[in-house]
This record gives sequence, C-alpha cells and structure tokens, in this order.
Amino acid sequence: MFFLLPTYAADRHAPNRLNYYAPYATKAPKVDGIANENIWQSAKWQNLNQRWLGPKFSKEDFQGRYKVVWTKSKLYFMAEIVDDILIDSHRDPLKQYWDDDCLEIFIDEDFSGGEHQYNHNAFAYHMSLDNQAIDIGTNKLAQNYSHHVESRWKQQGNKVVWELSIDIYTDDYQDAATDNQPIELTVGKVIGLMVAYCDNDGSELRENFIGSESAVGGAPDRGWIDADMFGKLILSK
Repeated sequence: MFFLLPTYAADRHAPNRLNYYAPYATKAPKVDGIANENIWQSAKWQNLNQRWLGPKFSKEDFQGRYKVVWTKSKLYFMAEIVDDILIDSHRDPLKQYWDDDCLEIFIDEDFSGGEHQYNHNAFAYHMSLDNQAIDIGTNKLAQNYSHHVESRWKQQGNKVVWELSIDIYTDDYQDAATDNQPIELTVGKVIGLMVAYCDNDGSELRENFIGSESAVGGAPDRGWIDADMFGKLILSK
C-alpha cells in the first residue's frame, strides 16, 4: 500500500528574514510610555537600522529599536526612538499620515506572506504622534484602526519611549462588521512582523523610511503591500 505524503508550499518570504522571540508576560505591561515592568528586561532589543528611503542620516537625527512581549490577548511593543525633530503637520489623520513622524507596525497573523494592499491578509498600522492607528481598508481608503491599538509615548531625555498593545486579527476581519474578535495567542505561534519609522524633519514629505528588515528586490518601501518582507515573531514562554 502506498501513501501520498502531504505537500507544503515553499516559504515565499524574502531571504534573511529576522526571527524575534517574544517572552510571555504573566502580567500585562501598563501602556504608559514608561516601560518599567520587569518583563521588558526579559525581551531582546531589535534595531531599526535598514534605510529603505531617503539619504544617510546621523545618530542625532534618528536611532530606533524595539522589544516585544505577549499575553494571551495582546502583543505588547516598546520602542525607543531618538528623533531630533518631531513632526505631525497633517492634522487630518487620514491624509498623508506616512509623511509625518510615525511608528509603523506590520502584522501578518499567520505568517502567510503575500499581498495585503486592500485586504487584511496583514495590517500595517501607522502610529501617529497623537496615538492613532491608520491603515488602508478593503474599500481602498485610509481607515482608523485605533480601536485595535492602545498607544502612549513619553519623552525621556533625548529619547521617546513608545509603548503599544495590539489586538491580533485573522485575515477574515471585516471592516464593516461590529463583531470582529481578536484571536487568543499561544506559545509557539508564529506571526509575521516588521517594524519601521517614518522620519520627517520639517518637509512636506518624509525624508527617511527606516525599517527592521532588509529590503531585497523591488521597491524598498513595499512592505505596506507585500507581507513577504516580514520576519518571524515567535511567541515563546
């Protein structure tokens, strides 16, 4: 008797993606921009050092790094940003939000990769300085997803400490629905992740776009469309 073994699609992600292991938090960190909970000491830093767009910049102009921890209900991020000029000149949160200073967090719930421009195969949360989360919806227009994210930041010396908690949704998420439910997170789950920062020092358009993952082939800023660029976020104990 012969058995046919199941076949699996090859990993479609770009080569040399990061593996980030996020520790479990038995008590959820408070999202307050202070980041003084012990669990943050258990998480490793990951740098934002891949220049996707714009000229070379100095360490005084920009430096960035982040950590991730998790509970059963949410992912928690803590970013440490050095940015000499903070700009939020576009007062309508749905207009040119990518051209203001913003922290961008890309989430692919099942690490499936692929296109996500006008669908929820992945989310690309653009976090504004007034703590609003913007991405493009299935209607091809910018939508406010601040109900997915709690966000607070504080200035500490020359640094901004930015904390966030994020609900994680599958690609079945419906913009028009009122009953979308975030998933429960478990040890060993793999989520697609990429983090970036849009830096504007006073221009109409952002000067730089800096990310956590290397950009190989194609447009270096294509992560807002292409989840194949994302690395692995692995939920550990």
